[in-house]
Amino acid sequence: MGEARGAKSQTRLKNAMNFLIDYNLDGYALVFLGILTKRGWLEFLSINFVTFREAGLSMDISDRAVWDYAQENQMMILTANRNMKGDDSLEQVIREENTAASFPVVTIGDLNRLDEFDYP
Repeated sequence: MGEARGAKSQTRLKNAMNFLIDYNLDGYALVFLGILTKRGWLEFLSINFVTFREAGLSMDISDRAVWDYAQENQMMILTANRNMKGDDSLEQVIREENTAASFPVVTIGDLNRLDEFDYP
């Protein structure tokens, strides 16, 4: 998806919100962009969406490796599918490694309600 306002760029903007889009949300990146545009967010923020493919990550990468990549690259993780099972689950990684300086994980609970104005 690259930079939300136009050209793809591997260079991250310092004043941008950078999201690593989980592989299960690849097709939703344009939906997210449309929602953010509709709500006026892009008037105030530069937002970059980076897919696993653009980041060179495989679909079967562990949650721990996704977390590490996102933290190293100052990215928030946008997911709807990471689980809480096992030592490398996203839940376990957050419990072990999350600090006040960590970049957050945004989990979408119901993709069917994503475009609803009052969706939490």
